[in-house]
Amino acid sequence: MPESRRRRGRSATRAARSGNAIQSGRKKTNKWYLGASIVIAVLVIASFAFASFSGGGGGGNAGTGNANEFVEGIGVEQDIMPTRNHLPEGQSVVYSTSPPTSGDHWNPLSGLPRCGFYEEGLPNELTTHNLEHGNIVVSYNLPLESDVQALRSAINGVGLANVWGIARFYPDIEPGTVALAAWGVLDTMLGVNRDRISRFFEAYSGSLGPETIPC
Repeated sequence: MPESRRRRGRSATRAARSGNAIQSGRKKTNKWYLGASIVIAVLVIASFAFASFSGGGGGGNAGTGNANEFVEGIGVEQDIMPTRNHLPEGQSVVYSTSPPTSGDHWNPLSGLPRCGFYEEGLPNELTTHNLEHGNIVVSYNLPLESDVQALRSAINGVGLANVWGIARFYPDIEPGTVALAAWGVLDTMLGVNRDRISRFFEAYSGSLGPETIPC
């Protein structure tokens, strides 16, 4: 066979082998990308599922209590005051209960108190707006720091409190007292009763009040 034909044959063979190698490499690369894409898709779906389950980020999926009305044995039902007007910040309101469970309130431009523990206290006219939003307001007058820490621990142990709970020092109740308020419901206790606090949150968080907006 002429030398030129042999060279052309060898070149064609090498080209074919090279082409097959490239195609094989591309197939392996495509399989790798496909596998990686599937893993990423599964992780994304799982993250959305976890967010929905856990209440992800304090939005509308935050979870609420299990009672849409007063439950006998969990607090005491209170009469709803006749109006719930938004008043100018600084205007005082006379409430029918102490602490309040309904009524007129402020709507400050700076926004409402966020969920948390306020040892310096908060005005009734602010926290009543939180009640209107379905929040739970925990008012306490605990002279002993150990009791304040026990209350913190009890509230921190309730997952719904992270989304619906406001705790504040409140000198207008008897020393040693803790009061739990939802819209139209009040539970007052001496000292810190973890079970009662947990039951109150589990029943009424985000489920009572004309509006339900997490704090």
